[in-house]
Amino acid sequence: MTARVRHGLPAVVALAACLSAAVPSYAQNYPTRPITMIVPFPAGGLTDVPARVAAAMLSERLGQNVVVENKTGATGTIGAAFAARAAPDGYTLFANSLADAQNVHFVSINYSPIDDFAQIGWIVDGPPLVAIVHAGQPYKTLQEMIAASKADPKSVSFGTSGPASSPHMALALLNAAAKTQIVAVPYRGSGDAARAVAGGAIQGVFAFYSQAKPLVDDGKVRALAVAAPQRMADWPDVPTFQELGYKIDFRGFVGLSAPVKTPKPIIGFLNKKLNEVVQSQAFKTRMAALGMTVPADNTPDKYDAFLRSETGRQGEIAKFTGQPQAR
Repeated sequence: MTARVRHGLPAVVALAACLSAAVPSYAQNYPTRPITMIVPFPAGGLTDVPARVAAAMLSERLGQNVVVENKTGATGTIGAAFAARAAPDGYTLFANSLADAQNVHFVSINYSPIDDFAQIGWIVDGPPLVAIVHAGQPYKTLQEMIAASKADPKSVSFGTSGPASSPHMALALLNAAAKTQIVAVPYRGSGDAARAVAGGAIQGVFAFYSQAKPLVDDGKVRALAVAAPQRMADWPDVPTFQELGYKIDFRGFVGLSAPVKTPKPIIGFLNKKLNEVVQSQAFKTRMAALGMTVPADNTPDKYDAFLRSETGRQGEIAKFTGQPQAR
């Protein structure tokens, strides 16, 4: 028995060497044809824009086109389900986002936004939500708006884009933290709600920075507070919620993933190329204008850990909405 084991060692070692050599070569031969990046929201949105810019810059570095396909519907779950079922060969990628960390707590889905995907890395972090009000409203600060709401409960209304949305969840957090009863008024999307505020149809809204900034710059709305750890560079006078005593940190993000069984060498290769894109000054400059940044330590493991943590955090926030939770 011992002799047979010893006699077989060279063959086993040789086989292991062949297998280890074959794994890197798989990545070296990839890609040989165009790659599809599934974006589960419409073109021009907060997920689509950074994903589309990254796809164009990835195409240059991969020598193959990275084609964005907007597969929309059901708050992003249709595109996510499609991507989860795709062949794990590196030719179908998925642009996941904050919605993936939220949907699992509100709707029944037949896939796991975490366990059915291999995470590649962040495309961007942000933008943060901003509490804005119509410029004609009497309150100039968040504290004044909260005082007005407490003095006359339900006299202040904020637009939202439905219970399973960041603006609605952020408003629920504010109501719980400030002990107010600001009324949520549903709109088709956060952009529509922001435009309604600009037109004076409703007092305020939580809008993402990139949606709010043009309206603030035009003088149509006033920014009261930013849901981020630091003030925005372009708005040095607008405080954060944390500065005002409210633990409200609500930022979007967009990442890149692939079906879960995609070979690790391909995931590592894509992470390397993704970082070449997102760490470039050209990409950072374009994203900064939208209130988006790029984490410096952008690895598959760190992004996976972040997504798991953020999904849990969003589940805790979801409880404040009083809406039925998915099980």
